Amino acid sequence: MSDNSNQFLDALEQMQGVEVGNIVNVEALDVEDSQVTVGVENAGVEGVITRREFTSDRNADLRDLVKTGDTFEALVLRRAGGDKENGEFFFSVTRLKEREAYKELEKVYEDGQTVEGTVTGAVRGGLLVDVGTRGFLPASLISNRYVSDLKPYIGKKMNLKITEIDPNKNRLILSRKDLIEKEREEAFENVANQLVVGDTVEGKVSRLTNFGAFIDVGGVDGLVHISEISYKHIEKPSDVLKAGQDVKVKVIGIDNDRNRISLSIKQTLPSPFEEATSGLTEGDIIEGEVKTLTSFGAFIEVTDGIQGLVHVSEISNKHVEKPSDVLKVGDKVKVKVLNIDPSDRRISLSIKQADPAAKSETPRREADSSVDKYMNDNDNGFALGDIVGDQLKDND
Repeated sequence: MSDNSNQFLDALEQMQGVEVGNIVNVEALDVEDSQVTVGVENAGVEGVITRREFTSDRNADLRDLVKTGDTFEALVLRRAGGDKENGEFFFSVTRLKEREAYKELEKVYEDGQTVEGTVTGAVRGGLLVDVGTRGFLPASLISNRYVSDLKPYIGKKMNLKITEIDPNKNRLILSRKDLIEKEREEAFENVANQLVVGDTVEGKVSRLTNFGAFIDVGGVDGLVHISEISYKHIEKPSDVLKAGQDVKVKVIGIDNDRNRISLSIKQTLPSPFEEATSGLTEGDIIEGEVKTLTSFGAFIEVTDGIQGLVHVSEISNKHVEKPSDVLKVGDKVKVKVLNIDPSDRRISLSIKQADPAAKSETPRREADSSVDKYMNDNDNGFALGDIVGDQLKDND
Protein backbone atom coordinates (compact mmCIF):
# COMPACT_ATOMS: atom_id res chain seq x y z
CA MET A 1 0.00 0.00 0.00
CA SER A 2 1.34 3.44 -0.90
CA ASP A 3 2.27 6.07 1.66
CA ASN A 4 -0.65 8.27 0.50
CA SER A 5 -3.08 5.45 1.19
CA ASN A 6 -1.71 4.93 4.68
CA GLN A 7 -2.00 8.66 5.45
CA PHE A 8 -5.61 8.67 4.25
CA LEU A 9 -6.48 5.72 6.46
CA ASP A 10 -4.78 7.29 9.44
CA ALA A 11 -6.70 10.53 8.89
CA LEU A 12 -9.97 8.64 8.45
CA GLU A 13 -9.35 6.72 11.68
CA GLN A 14 -8.58 9.95 13.51
CA MET A 15 -11.65 11.65 12.06
CA GLN A 16 -13.86 8.77 13.08
CA GLY A 17 -12.66 9.30 16.66
CA VAL A 18 -14.36 12.72 16.63
CA GLU A 19 -18.02 11.99 17.34
CA VAL A 20 -21.01 14.25 17.92
CA GLY A 21 -21.34 14.90 21.65
CA ASN A 22 -17.65 14.51 22.37
CA ILE A 23 -15.65 17.16 24.21
CA VAL A 24 -12.42 17.86 22.32
CA ASN A 25 -9.46 20.21 22.51
CA VAL A 26 -9.31 22.61 19.57
CA GLU A 27 -6.93 25.27 18.29
CA ALA A 28 -8.03 28.51 16.66
CA LEU A 29 -6.74 28.48 13.08
CA ASP A 30 -8.49 31.57 11.75
CA VAL A 31 -10.62 34.21 13.48
CA GLU A 32 -13.26 36.32 11.74
CA ASP A 33 -15.87 38.71 13.09
CA SER A 34 -18.65 36.10 13.17
CA GLN A 35 -16.89 32.72 13.30
CA VAL A 36 -13.71 30.88 14.31
CA THR A 37 -12.13 28.10 12.26
CA VAL A 38 -10.61 25.50 14.54
CA GLY A 39 -8.69 22.25 14.26
CA VAL A 40 -9.06 19.34 16.63
CA GLU A 41 -5.73 18.65 18.27
CA ASN A 42 -4.08 15.40 17.20
CA ALA A 43 -7.04 14.49 14.97
CA GLY A 44 -6.43 16.27 11.70
CA VAL A 45 -10.04 17.47 11.73
CA GLU A 46 -11.18 21.05 11.20
CA GLY A 47 -14.43 22.76 11.91
CA VAL A 48 -16.22 26.04 12.65
CA ILE A 49 -17.51 27.75 15.78
CA THR A 50 -20.08 30.47 15.01
CA ARG A 51 -20.44 33.57 17.14
CA ARG A 52 -23.61 32.33 18.86
CA GLU A 53 -21.82 29.10 19.72
CA PHE A 54 -18.84 30.92 21.17
CA THR A 55 -20.48 33.67 23.25
CA SER A 56 -23.93 34.68 24.51
CA ASP A 57 -23.21 38.27 23.44
CA ARG A 58 -24.85 38.48 20.01
CA ASN A 59 -23.07 41.75 19.23
CA ALA A 60 -19.56 40.62 20.14
CA ASP A 61 -16.67 40.70 17.65
CA LEU A 62 -14.94 37.33 17.97
CA ARG A 63 -11.61 38.92 17.13
CA ASP A 64 -11.79 40.65 20.51
CA LEU A 65 -12.38 37.34 22.32
CA VAL A 66 -10.03 34.83 20.69
CA LYS A 67 -6.71 34.91 18.85
CA THR A 68 -5.15 32.56 16.31
CA GLY A 69 -3.29 29.83 18.16
CA ASP A 70 -5.54 29.90 21.25
CA THR A 71 -6.53 26.44 22.48
CA PHE A 72 -9.68 25.54 24.42
CA GLU A 73 -12.30 22.86 24.86
CA ALA A 74 -15.36 22.62 22.62
CA LEU A 75 -18.36 20.35 22.20
CA VAL A 76 -18.79 18.51 18.88
CA LEU A 77 -22.25 19.56 17.67
CA ARG A 78 -22.69 17.93 14.26
CA ARG A 79 -21.03 17.23 10.94
CA ALA A 80 -21.15 19.98 8.35
CA GLY A 81 -23.49 19.42 5.42
CA GLY A 82 -22.09 18.49 2.00
CA ASP A 83 -18.91 16.69 0.99
CA LYS A 84 -15.91 18.24 2.61
CA GLU A 85 -12.43 16.86 2.11
CA ASN A 86 -11.45 17.90 5.60
CA GLY A 87 -14.59 16.33 7.14
CA GLU A 88 -15.70 19.67 8.65
CA PHE A 89 -17.64 19.72 11.93
CA PHE A 90 -19.54 22.38 13.86
CA PHE A 91 -18.39 22.94 17.43
CA SER A 92 -19.73 24.89 20.38
CA VAL A 93 -18.14 26.52 23.40
CA THR A 94 -21.34 27.99 24.85
CA ARG A 95 -23.13 24.65 24.95
CA LEU A 96 -20.18 23.03 26.65
CA LYS A 97 -20.26 25.76 29.29
CA GLU A 98 -24.02 25.29 29.59
CA ARG A 99 -23.61 21.56 30.11
CA GLU A 100 -21.05 22.15 32.87
CA ALA A 101 -23.12 24.97 34.33
CA TYR A 102 -26.23 22.80 34.49
CA LYS A 103 -24.37 20.23 36.54
CA GLU A 104 -23.47 22.90 39.10
CA LEU A 105 -26.95 24.43 39.00
CA GLU A 106 -28.64 21.08 39.58
CA LYS A 107 -26.62 20.71 42.76
CA VAL A 108 -27.53 24.27 43.80
CA TYR A 109 -31.20 23.49 43.14
CA GLU A 110 -31.12 20.24 45.13
CA ASP A 111 -29.40 21.93 48.08
CA GLY A 112 -31.88 24.83 48.04
CA GLN A 113 -29.10 27.39 47.66
CA THR A 114 -29.08 30.64 45.71
CA VAL A 115 -27.13 31.58 42.61
CA GLU A 116 -25.79 34.96 41.48
CA GLY A 117 -26.65 36.07 37.99
CA THR A 118 -26.31 39.07 35.70
CA VAL A 119 -29.27 40.34 33.70
CA THR A 120 -28.28 40.34 30.04
CA GLY A 121 -31.55 41.40 28.43
CA ALA A 122 -35.27 41.98 28.67
CA VAL A 123 -37.82 40.10 26.60
CA ARG A 124 -41.57 39.91 26.60
CA GLY A 125 -42.61 38.53 29.96
CA GLY A 126 -39.33 38.74 31.82
CA LEU A 127 -35.54 38.97 31.96
CA LEU A 128 -32.70 36.89 30.52
CA VAL A 129 -30.07 36.15 33.16
CA ASP A 130 -26.56 34.73 32.81
CA VAL A 131 -25.86 32.27 35.64
CA GLY A 132 -23.19 30.33 33.77
CA THR A 133 -25.93 29.46 31.31
CA ARG A 134 -28.96 31.40 30.22
CA GLY A 135 -31.87 31.43 32.63
CA PHE A 136 -35.25 33.12 32.49
CA LEU A 137 -36.62 35.35 35.25
CA PRO A 138 -40.38 35.92 34.70
CA ALA A 139 -41.60 39.47 35.38
CA SER A 140 -43.99 38.13 38.02
CA LEU A 141 -41.03 36.70 39.97
CA ILE A 142 -38.76 39.76 39.86
CA SER A 143 -40.21 41.39 42.95
CA ASN A 144 -42.92 41.01 45.56
CA ARG A 145 -44.80 43.83 43.85
CA TYR A 146 -45.71 44.54 40.23
CA VAL A 147 -42.82 45.58 37.96
CA SER A 148 -43.83 47.45 34.81
CA ASP A 149 -40.43 48.59 33.48
CA LEU A 150 -37.84 45.84 32.95
CA LYS A 151 -35.09 47.92 31.34
CA PRO A 152 -33.57 49.29 34.61
CA TYR A 153 -32.65 45.72 35.57
CA ILE A 154 -30.41 45.11 32.54
CA GLY A 155 -26.78 44.80 33.62
CA LYS A 156 -27.70 44.34 37.29
CA LYS A 157 -26.36 41.50 39.41
CA MET A 158 -28.75 39.76 41.77
CA ASN A 159 -29.11 36.68 43.92
CA LEU A 160 -31.73 34.28 42.63
CA LYS A 161 -33.53 31.10 43.53
CA ILE A 162 -33.88 28.27 41.01
CA THR A 163 -37.54 27.26 40.76
CA GLU A 164 -37.30 24.88 37.78
CA ILE A 165 -34.41 23.21 35.95
CA ASP A 166 -34.40 20.77 33.01
CA PRO A 167 -31.01 20.35 31.24
CA ASN A 168 -32.53 18.25 28.46
CA LYS A 169 -34.80 21.12 27.45
CA ASN A 170 -32.33 23.87 28.36
CA ARG A 171 -35.04 25.14 30.71
CA LEU A 172 -33.97 27.18 33.73
CA ILE A 173 -36.55 29.30 35.57
CA LEU A 174 -35.36 31.71 38.26
CA SER A 175 -37.03 33.75 40.98
CA ARG A 176 -36.06 36.81 42.97
CA LYS A 177 -39.48 37.18 44.59
CA ASP A 178 -38.96 34.09 46.77
CA LEU A 179 -35.83 35.60 48.29
CA ILE A 180 -37.44 39.00 48.80
CA GLU A 181 -40.39 37.39 50.61
CA LYS A 182 -38.08 35.42 52.86
CA GLU A 183 -35.97 38.48 53.64
CA ARG A 184 -39.13 40.49 54.27
CA GLU A 185 -40.49 37.89 56.71
CA GLU A 186 -37.23 37.85 58.64
CA ALA A 187 -37.03 41.65 58.69
CA PHE A 188 -40.69 41.94 59.75
CA GLU A 189 -40.19 39.55 62.64
CA ASN A 190 -37.15 41.50 63.80
CA VAL A 191 -38.87 44.90 63.60
CA ALA A 192 -42.28 43.75 64.89
CA ASN A 193 -40.64 42.34 68.02
CA GLN A 194 -39.39 45.84 68.82
CA LEU A 195 -42.66 47.68 68.18
CA VAL A 196 -45.77 48.02 70.32
CA VAL A 197 -49.12 49.39 69.21
CA GLY A 198 -49.17 53.01 70.36
CA ASP A 199 -45.45 53.62 69.76
CA THR A 200 -44.45 56.76 67.87
CA VAL A 201 -41.39 56.23 65.66
CA GLU A 202 -39.43 57.93 62.91
CA GLY A 203 -39.83 56.66 59.34
CA LYS A 204 -39.16 57.51 55.71
CA VAL A 205 -41.66 57.50 52.84
CA SER A 206 -40.59 54.63 50.57
CA ARG A 207 -43.39 54.81 47.99
CA LEU A 208 -46.80 56.29 47.36
CA THR A 209 -49.98 54.70 46.03
CA ASN A 210 -53.52 55.94 45.45
CA PHE A 211 -54.67 54.37 48.71
CA GLY A 212 -51.86 55.41 51.01
CA ALA A 213 -48.15 55.72 51.72
CA PHE A 214 -45.64 53.01 52.57
CA ILE A 215 -43.26 54.10 55.30
CA ASP A 216 -39.92 52.42 55.98
CA VAL A 217 -39.61 51.84 59.73
CA GLY A 218 -36.37 50.03 60.46
CA GLY A 219 -36.14 48.26 57.11
CA VAL A 220 -39.78 47.17 56.93
CA ASP A 221 -42.58 49.00 55.12
CA GLY A 222 -45.70 49.88 57.09
CA LEU A 223 -48.81 51.35 55.50
CA VAL A 224 -50.35 54.70 56.31
CA HIS A 225 -53.82 54.54 54.78
CA ILE A 226 -54.90 57.74 53.05
CA SER A 227 -57.43 58.34 55.85
CA GLU A 228 -54.59 58.35 58.40
CA ILE A 229 -52.36 60.88 56.62
CA SER A 230 -54.15 64.09 57.62
CA TYR A 231 -57.16 65.32 59.53
CA LYS A 232 -58.04 67.28 56.41
CA HIS A 233 -59.49 65.55 53.36
CA ILE A 234 -56.84 64.84 50.70
CA GLU A 235 -57.39 63.57 47.18
CA LYS A 236 -54.18 61.56 46.92
CA PRO A 237 -51.14 60.96 49.15
CA SER A 238 -48.75 62.64 46.70
CA ASP A 239 -50.53 65.94 47.40
CA VAL A 240 -48.92 66.11 50.84
CA LEU A 241 -46.08 63.54 50.81
CA LYS A 242 -43.12 62.67 48.61
CA ALA A 243 -40.80 59.66 48.38
CA GLY A 244 -37.79 59.97 50.67
CA GLN A 245 -39.52 62.34 53.07
CA ASP A 246 -38.87 61.83 56.80
CA VAL A 247 -42.07 61.48 58.82
CA LYS A 248 -43.18 60.67 62.34
CA VAL A 249 -45.72 57.85 62.56
CA LYS A 250 -47.76 56.12 65.23
CA VAL A 251 -48.09 52.33 65.24
CA ILE A 252 -51.82 51.58 65.21
CA GLY A 253 -51.76 47.88 64.27
CA ILE A 254 -49.45 44.86 63.86
CA ASP A 255 -50.70 41.81 61.92
CA ASN A 256 -48.20 38.99 62.48
CA ASP A 257 -50.17 36.55 60.31
CA ARG A 258 -49.98 38.76 57.23
CA ASN A 259 -46.72 40.55 58.10
CA ARG A 260 -48.37 43.96 58.03
CA ILE A 261 -47.83 47.08 60.10
CA SER A 262 -50.50 49.80 60.12
CA LEU A 263 -49.34 53.34 60.79
CA SER A 264 -50.80 56.81 61.22
CA ILE A 265 -49.28 60.21 60.59
CA LYS A 266 -52.23 62.30 61.71
CA GLN A 267 -52.37 60.66 65.14
CA THR A 268 -48.93 62.07 65.90
CA LEU A 269 -50.33 65.59 65.39
CA PRO A 270 -52.79 67.67 67.45
CA SER A 271 -56.31 67.17 66.15
CA PRO A 272 -58.31 70.17 64.90
CA PHE A 273 -60.42 69.76 68.06
CA GLU A 274 -57.37 69.92 70.32
CA GLU A 275 -55.95 72.90 68.44
CA ALA A 276 -59.26 74.75 68.51
CA THR A 277 -59.87 74.11 72.20
CA SER A 278 -56.30 74.64 73.39
CA GLY A 279 -57.29 78.06 74.71
CA LEU A 280 -60.40 76.84 76.53
CA THR A 281 -60.62 75.58 80.09
CA GLU A 282 -63.55 74.39 82.15
CA GLY A 283 -65.27 77.31 83.84
CA ASP A 284 -64.54 79.80 81.03
CA ILE A 285 -67.43 82.05 80.01
CA ILE A 286 -67.35 82.83 76.30
CA GLU A 287 -69.63 83.98 73.53
CA GLY A 288 -70.91 81.60 70.88
CA GLU A 289 -73.42 81.35 68.06
CA VAL A 290 -76.42 79.03 67.92
CA LYS A 291 -75.86 76.69 64.97
CA THR A 292 -78.39 73.88 65.41
CA LEU A 293 -81.46 73.31 67.53
CA THR A 294 -82.66 69.84 68.49
CA SER A 295 -85.27 68.46 70.85
CA PHE A 296 -82.63 67.83 73.52
CA GLY A 297 -80.55 70.99 73.29
CA ALA A 298 -78.71 73.57 71.24
CA PHE A 299 -75.36 73.31 69.48
CA ILE A 300 -73.25 76.42 69.93
CA GLU A 301 -70.18 77.23 67.85
CA VAL A 302 -67.51 78.40 70.30
CA THR A 303 -64.59 78.58 67.82
CA ASP A 304 -64.06 77.94 64.12
CA GLY A 305 -65.81 74.69 63.26
CA ILE A 306 -66.03 73.55 66.89
CA GLN A 307 -69.42 73.25 68.52
CA GLY A 308 -70.48 72.42 72.03
CA LEU A 309 -73.85 71.25 73.35
CA VAL A 310 -76.10 73.15 75.70
CA HIS A 311 -78.49 70.55 77.04
CA VAL A 312 -82.11 71.71 77.29
CA SER A 313 -81.80 71.69 81.08
CA GLU A 314 -78.88 74.16 80.86
CA ILE A 315 -80.62 76.72 78.65
CA SER A 316 -82.60 78.64 81.28
CA ASN A 317 -83.54 78.69 84.93
CA LYS A 318 -87.11 78.55 83.70
CA HIS A 319 -88.53 75.28 82.48
CA VAL A 320 -87.97 75.03 78.73
CA GLU A 321 -90.15 72.61 76.78
CA LYS A 322 -88.03 72.76 73.69
CA PRO A 323 -84.94 74.85 72.81
CA SER A 324 -86.63 76.55 69.86
CA ASP A 325 -89.05 78.21 72.33
CA VAL A 326 -86.28 80.49 73.57
CA LEU A 327 -83.49 80.27 71.00
CA LYS A 328 -83.11 80.55 67.26
CA VAL A 329 -80.28 79.73 64.86
CA GLY A 330 -77.87 82.67 64.60
CA ASP A 331 -78.43 83.94 68.14
CA LYS A 332 -75.30 85.14 69.95
CA VAL A 333 -75.24 83.78 73.48
CA LYS A 334 -72.90 83.64 76.43
CA VAL A 335 -72.06 80.15 77.59
CA LYS A 336 -70.05 78.58 80.38
CA VAL A 337 -67.69 75.71 79.57
CA LEU A 338 -68.73 72.81 81.79
CA ASN A 339 -66.59 70.02 80.37
CA ILE A 340 -64.09 69.33 77.53
CA ASP A 341 -63.66 65.69 76.47
CA PRO A 342 -60.79 65.41 73.92
CA SER A 343 -61.21 61.64 73.45
CA ASP A 344 -64.83 61.99 72.32
CA ARG A 345 -64.31 65.54 70.99
CA ARG A 346 -67.22 66.89 72.99
CA ILE A 347 -67.78 70.14 74.82
CA SER A 348 -70.58 70.56 77.35
CA LEU A 349 -71.88 74.12 77.78
CA SER A 350 -74.42 76.02 79.85
CA ILE A 351 -76.27 79.23 79.08
CA LYS A 352 -77.95 79.57 82.45
CA GLN A 353 -74.66 79.20 84.37
CA ALA A 354 -73.00 81.85 82.22
CA ASP A 355 -74.80 84.55 84.26
CA PRO A 356 -73.96 84.00 87.94
CA ALA A 357 -76.23 86.89 88.90
CA ALA A 358 -79.30 85.27 87.39
CA LYS A 359 -81.75 83.93 89.97
CA SER A 360 -83.98 80.98 89.67
CA GLU A 361 -87.50 81.88 88.81
CA THR A 362 -88.91 78.69 90.26
CA PRO A 363 -91.91 79.69 92.56
CA ARG A 364 -90.76 80.05 96.15
CA ARG A 365 -92.28 77.39 98.39
CA GLU A 366 -94.35 78.77 101.32
CA ALA A 367 -93.65 77.54 104.80
CA ASP A 368 -97.37 76.93 105.32
CA SER A 369 -98.06 73.26 105.71
CA SER A 370 -101.18 73.69 103.63
CA VAL A 371 -98.93 74.27 100.63
CA ASP A 372 -96.57 71.42 101.38
CA LYS A 373 -99.25 68.82 101.16
CA TYR A 374 -99.79 69.72 97.50
CA MET A 375 -96.06 69.52 96.65
CA ASN A 376 -93.96 66.47 96.03
CA ASP A 377 -90.69 65.69 94.33
CA ASN A 378 -92.30 65.49 90.91
CA ASP A 379 -94.29 68.76 91.11
CA ASN A 380 -93.12 71.83 89.19
CA GLY A 381 -95.75 74.19 90.69
CA PHE A 382 -99.17 74.35 92.24
CA ALA A 383 -102.60 75.95 91.72
CA LEU A 384 -103.44 79.15 93.64
CA GLY A 385 -107.08 78.07 93.98
CA ASP A 386 -105.99 75.00 95.84
CA ILE A 387 -104.14 77.08 98.42
CA VAL A 388 -106.98 79.59 98.89
CA GLY A 389 -109.52 76.82 99.23
CA ASP A 390 -107.58 75.08 101.97
CA GLN A 391 -107.19 78.33 103.91
CA LEU A 392 -110.93 78.97 103.84
CA LYS A 393 -111.56 75.52 105.18
CA ASP A 394 -109.22 76.16 108.11
CA ASN A 395 -111.17 79.32 109.07
CA ASP A 396 -114.46 77.47 109.39
